[in-house]
Amino acid sequence: MKTNLVMYDVKSITSGFVYNELEGKGLFGLDGKLTIQPEYQRNYIYLEKNREADVVESVLQNYPLGLIYFNKLLDGSLEVLDGQQRITSLGRYVTGKFAIIDSSGMQQYFTGLPEDQQRRILESNLLVYECEGTESEIKNWFKTINIAGVPLNDQELLNAIYSGPFVTLGKQEFSNSQNSNIHKWSAFISGTANRQDYWEKALEWVSGSLENISAYLSENRNKSTISEVENHFNSVIKWASGVFLDIEPEMKGLDWGRFYRTFHTVNYDPKKVAKQVNELFGDPYVRNKRNIFEYVLGGCKEKQLLDIRVFNEVDRRIVYEKQTTFAKKKKTSNCPLCSVGNGVNKTKIYSLTEMDADHINAWSKGGETDIKNCEMLCKNHNRAKGNR
Repeated sequence: MKTNLVMYDVKSITSGFVYNELEGKGLFGLDGKLTIQPEYQRNYIYLEKNREADVVESVLQNYPLGLIYFNKLLDGSLEVLDGQQRITSLGRYVTGKFAIIDSSGMQQYFTGLPEDQQRRILESNLLVYECEGTESEIKNWFKTINIAGVPLNDQELLNAIYSGPFVTLGKQEFSNSQNSNIHKWSAFISGTANRQDYWEKALEWVSGSLENISAYLSENRNKSTISEVENHFNSVIKWASGVFLDIEPEMKGLDWGRFYRTFHTVNYDPKKVAKQVNELFGDPYVRNKRNIFEYVLGGCKEKQLLDIRVFNEVDRRIVYEKQTTFAKKKKTSNCPLCSVGNGVNKTKIYSLTEMDADHINAWSKGGETDIKNCEMLCKNHNRAKGNR
């Protein structure tokens, strides 16, 4: 790969700057010669970090912004390899998209700055490496460089590696923060559109797992439709919304793709499901509220999902009194494990505070937290028993 070190001032690099609010449509500079957001680039993310004003302040203070890398194409046009966030921040500022706060605490748009400060920004030089090479060379280099201090996440790297019409369409649909469906999607999916979280989730669901996304993108890279991804994604969301009438905060980020693959052929009564969910949310002994949904989908069979391990005080006292009464009649210990041994505690009667409630059939192996599955053991034996 060949590189050439050149200087561009801010005025020329932001000349003809276009910023489209709909991510995925591209950003341009150098009077259209420079593509600031090529297909493989990440979406502009400084807005969520409040860092774009810092870029402008750095230029005003004559601080260096660091090296920027362009990819030079065969027709002589350029595209940003690294530096998109910095260039976009400068372009957005000089075109009046946001204001900075001056030393007096006042908002200052570019046109409101003193002329000397306007010139300082426009005449500031950016140090740029123009790179020329094959697609593989350029993208391998892209993977190794740091994007303005915000590391690429896994899906952004995959977008770079498998850039093409398929990724472009996917980003337009799932990485567009203006998409009106995002509010509905956010009930089930964690993350944000501009960090590729919805696009990644759609690919995970249709391919079967996160590990399969790379192969799926490779296979579909040159397709001009993402209908398979959209249809599957919408099926998962529609199914989940249909089964669970009430949206709970605990739903966000669960493995809905796996739930859909496992349970979507089961017929559910949404009103019955809602009643079950509400009862479980109101149960103080259910410690894992996030697993309530999978528990209900599975027919309320896998109780270990709910992390119900603690016997209530009433049940503990009932079992204790029953064991102690029996032990006194037999002149043996009220700890069942002490009573069958030959140790010094074979006939010891423990107080309630010296004993713990234990599952006869281990909770981790499906044993229920029910009084029928409860026994009181001395603390030493309870600790020694573990999950046996």
